[in-house]
Amino acid sequence: MGKRNSRSKAAAMFDSDDDSSVTSSSTARSDLMSVSGTEDVQFDQDSVLDQALDALDEKRGSTRENAFSTIIDAFKSNMQHQFVEKKFATLLHQCLASIKKGSKKASAKEITLASHAIGCLALTVGCSDNAREILEDSVGPLDESLARSTDVMKAPSLLDCLAIITFVGGNAQEETERSMDIMWRVIHPKLGSNVVAVKPSAQLITAVVSAWSFLLSTVGNLKLNSKNWQSSISYLSSLLDKEDRSVRIAAGEALALIFEIGAIDKFNANDATQEESKPQESYIFLQGLKGKVINQCKNLSVEAGGKGSAKKDLNNQRNLFKDILDFFEDGYAPEISMKIGGDSLQTSSWSQMIQLNFIKHFLGGGFIKHMQDNEFLHDVFGFTPKKKHLNNGEHRMSGGEKRMFKSPNSVLNKARTQLLNKQRVLSEGRNFGHYSVSMVDDET
Repeated sequence: MGKRNSRSKAAAMFDSDDDSSVTSSSTARSDLMSVSGTEDVQFDQDSVLDQALDALDEKRGSTRENAFSTIIDAFKSNMQHQFVEKKFATLLHQCLASIKKGSKKASAKEITLASHAIGCLALTVGCSDNAREILEDSVGPLDESLARSTDVMKAPSLLDCLAIITFVGGNAQEETERSMDIMWRVIHPKLGSNVVAVKPSAQLITAVVSAWSFLLSTVGNLKLNSKNWQSSISYLSSLLDKEDRSVRIAAGEALALIFEIGAIDKFNANDATQEESKPQESYIFLQGLKGKVINQCKNLSVEAGGKGSAKKDLNNQRNLFKDILDFFEDGYAPEISMKIGGDSLQTSSWSQMIQLNFIKHFLGGGFIKHMQDNEFLHDVFGFTPKKKHLNNGEHRMSGGEKRMFKSPNSVLNKARTQLLNKQRVLSEGRNFGHYSVSMVDDET
């Protein structure tokens, strides 16, 4: 009886007519956002989250959408360790239920919100067994959903979710490569006799390239198979000629990262695989591709504004490709410095910049809060913020935080080596191992 009353209360809180859903959702979120700082407040937050979680069982789609919005806002505004400790599995499987095909007919908006909630959950639990569970349970449904539809509304969120959960929960390089391959199949599907190729939209291409680059920035050991790199670089080079500026910028960042890794300059005839019968020709072709990319970057760095071209977007493009040209000339990536509260966060490589921009894009307004309080991100970026002091000058941690982060046997400590390896700055002279992701299918 108590559970039924709880669900009824949740439904009343998040249910609304379609034309007033924004107002009702905003009211629920404002109730949540208005509380912060005390143990009583934490209880209030958990109570609102519990009601939102209950509302995910409701039949009305707008009710579930409002509940997801409240959950996402809660995870962005505070580190919800206590709630996760109690309701992790329930929340994950409710999110997956909205993504999977089934009796619950989810709208594109609901699938988008559910995907984003899973990514927020992964960033909250950090490098842990829970992150492994998120990846293992979610990669299949995400792959299936992406294969079923390339809806420009939900596909980017599905891709972002796949990128984040792989970034946090992936232990083996094969897992990262699997996710990268799933991403490429969105714009390079395997075509059967009854499959018709659909030209991907600019927004979809941008989302795929950005998510793929984000994961490529974490891959440490690469097999320099020139056939794979020829197809990869050729495709990205072709995107530099597209009309859409966001496509060109995403492709430019991906190419800069590939060159930082050393996919071309480190390759020579002696590094060739046995499958390649003419390694010297492949190397020459790759060098020619690099020359073509350099010329394209020169043109884009001085491009005049076209009709309807936003000045800010044009300047962003020019500055990016100037940075890429500088990188080709002196080998130094652009340095970024941003203020997080009173602290300075700095990056000095393309891989770090791509990771920072991607996570900032994903968290949106919650980025600063997470950079201040999320220990997983502290490890990722080597960032140590000044501790916040509450009331008596001491930092108070919740019971969940203490168990997750302070125990000698904490999952964070156990995973520290993995994180450091994943986020190690790529440097010249690194020995390369295996890499098998190809931009196109190698069917013969």
